[in-house]
Amino acid sequence: MARGKIQMKRIENPVHRQVTFCKRRAGLLKKAKELSVLCDAEIGIFIFSAHGKLYELATKGTMQGLIEKYMKSSCGSQDDQAKEAQLLDTKEEINMLKHEIELLQKGLRYMLGGGAGTMTLDELHIFEKHLEIWIYNIRSAKMEIMFQEIQLLKNKEGILKAANNYLQEMIEDQTGITNIAPMITPYPLTTQNEIFPT
Repeated sequence: MARGKIQMKRIENPVHRQVTFCKRRAGLLKKAKELSVLCDAEIGIFIFSAHGKLYELATKGTMQGLIEKYMKSSCGSQDDQAKEAQLLDTKEEINMLKHEIELLQKGLRYMLGGGAGTMTLDELHIFEKHLEIWIYNIRSAKMEIMFQEIQLLKNKEGILKAANNYLQEMIEDQTGITNIAPMITPYPLTTQNEIFPT
């Protein structure tokens, strides 16, 4: 009597489903053991039933040992892939930097030679962008230095004002004269608002 082809879909009858599960589980575990013996392979199988019961098989050693071996193997291959990707990224970055250095050297030779030599339009655009970035960085550094110098001058101005007030109070205490006009210098002190109007 020939077997009929079984359709691969969920078995609706719960009794038939349980019987099929038990038979096929036993067949799967038997085949795994046979494969392990015949081919000297390490095999680990987890099976969870519909009710959540766990069935497991470790043909050599323990299931924990197989899991640790699997984790080491998969982590090692991921590390190798990561190292290989990092190496490729590094090579690409090196090539890109080499190209950029060559372009900048060519641009500097072009500038210092008074336009001697040839550069393509794209190379000139890239060189122009680099020059704009350099100019922006130089201007930012200059503004920072100027701001620091202004802050130092403001601090000195505050110290001189405090010293002037202290000396004026000492004169008032010693002489008893209260209405002394402040000294006017021929060089007035400047403030930031006078240098950089807002």
